[in-house]
Amino acid sequence: MAQDPKTQQPEPPRRNRAEAVGRGAAAVGTALFARAGFRNPTLVLRWAEIAGPEVARIAQPIRLSDGPAGGVLTLKAEPGASLFLQHESRELCARINAYLGHAAVAKLKFVQGPLAARPKSRPPSCASGEPAPDDPARAYRGPEPVREALLKLARRRARRDPD
Repeated sequence: MAQDPKTQQPEPPRRNRAEAVGRGAAAVGTALFARAGFRNPTLVLRWAEIAGPEVARIAQPIRLSDGPAGGVLTLKAEPGASLFLQHESRELCARINAYLGHAAVAKLKFVQGPLAARPKSRPPSCASGEPAPDDPARAYRGPEPVREALLKLARRRARRDPD
């Protein structure tokens, strides 16, 4: 099925050479942020710094829209966290506006749902291949062969565990 030539998008000019992916990524990223209402992506990119680590762990901004009384920031929050955040909304709005330097957000709206999975941080391991001082294998006080096997396993884990 042929498309109408008036509605057909023009193809970008071909240059017959490889081009860096990052060159077009800025324009695509800016368009995506603008579609979600974020003219300035600072709010999304520095969310943990603006809201604090406790709030950033349970909520993330997904949309910023202009309302009749000011900006409305929509946050996706973990189920059950919305009630807590609702009580903190006035303080959170003040922090956001102070960081941005103007009254960009007047109200918060919450949408419940699971946040994107974040990698869990692992406890630091010793570089020497020895288990950490607080490793449970060191605290085991049972039969000696079992204790030695646990320590051997902990040493292997410490050598293999990249930080």
